Amino acid sequence: MDLTVSEIRSKLQAATADEFAVLERSLVADTRKGVRQAVEVARRRLEAEAAEERRLAGLYAFEREMAEAHGGSVVLGLDEVGRGPLAGPLAVGGVVLGDGAPIAGLNDSKQVAPEARELIAAQVREEARAWTVQYVEPEEIDRMGMTAALRMAFQRAICAVEEAGISVDVVLLDGNPLHVDEREVNVVKGDGKCASIAAASLVAKVARDKLMEEYDVQYPGYGFASNKGYGSEGHATAIRERGLTPIHRRSFCGAFAQETLF
Repeated sequence: MDLTVSEIRSKLQAATADEFAVLERSLVADTRKGVRQAVEVARRRLEAEAAEERRLAGLYAFEREMAEAHGGSVVLGLDEVGRGPLAGPLAVGGVVLGDGAPIAGLNDSKQVAPEARELIAAQVREEARAWTVQYVEPEEIDRMGMTAALRMAFQRAICAVEEAGISVDVVLLDGNPLHVDEREVNVVKGDGKCASIAAASLVAKVARDKLMEEYDVQYPGYGFASNKGYGSEGHATAIRERGLTPIHRRSFCGAFAQETLF
């Protein structure tokens, strides 16, 4: 008995690449519009899955190549989140990945849908040999400036991982040189190239976002849950109307307000 379009669609939706090749050959003479559409949908799905597998494999391959090029095997990836906001801390994530299978969906946190970030970050935290998120508070940023704050946060992250008993060979740092460690290797746009840097960006992003949501409850009216401390129009208006909170970076907010209500 011939299969219905619905039955064929179900088979194609569940087919692996090898199964699809067999199904496609068996359906070559089937001219029903629904079948042709289902075949094309399945082909695009498998092409996207294959592209994602290649992208993910590339993240891990890049990390291995960087480790080998610098004479080591244990890699610590570092990335920062929250350099530009008007409020909230700077966060730096550090991750030493485990030896298991690649973590599905791992990517630069800016490229991961918000609803998927927590799931992927949770898997990173569960499977990593070591991970940390270090903060530099607004008053420290105001006192020392952003470059010094970045150096301090990266150094704290390295120390935290080593205090967990991990001997690090190579420190892969997203962005330009900061000279925080003699093992430092800089990777421009590394969160989209290197697995451990991408993992660091995710754990830092998820942790900082959660913190800003908590601050939204503590300091209502500034939209911290949605803007995460960045200078949105609504946030700027709230500063002008309400003043600064203790979590604002005063050195970043001179154009909006000079006084605090807290």
